[in-house]
Amino acid sequence: MRCLKVAFGMENDETLIDAHYGDSEFFAIYEICEDGSIKLLEKRLNKAKDFEEEEHGDLRKFKAVVSQLLDVDVLAAFRMGPNFLRIRDKTNKVAFFTRTRDLKLAFQRFVENFDELWEQVQEKKMAIEKPIVEE
Repeated sequence: MRCLKVAFGMENDETLIDAHYGDSEFFAIYEICEDGSIKLLEKRLNKAKDFEEEEHGDLRKFKAVVSQLLDVDVLAAFRMGPNFLRIRDKTNKVAFFTRTRDLKLAFQRFVENFDELWEQVQEKKMAIEKPIVEE
């Protein structure tokens, strides 16, 4: 069965953060499978949350966030910031915008889009030796 490892940027146990992904309190890491099964793997404290940015969308914060999530396929968020665009465009991660802060509804939307997300992940994995983070 096809499954993806997904990191949701969270404010609390049930609500995605209404701020930039890098400002999440923690990342809820789930395995979500094509049959709709969902398993919490871990809650990972966001070590980059209080990172002192020199400018909005600081590249160093971008790298600090991504380095915590090297083992996931998809980064799921309610809101998009400048570094989230970098994550989508400059890493081997797929970005998914939930368009809801409710985690249960976000799960539903993820499952509804599973095939498309699976294809995007496979394309990223097959890209010619694309580094995890480009300069």
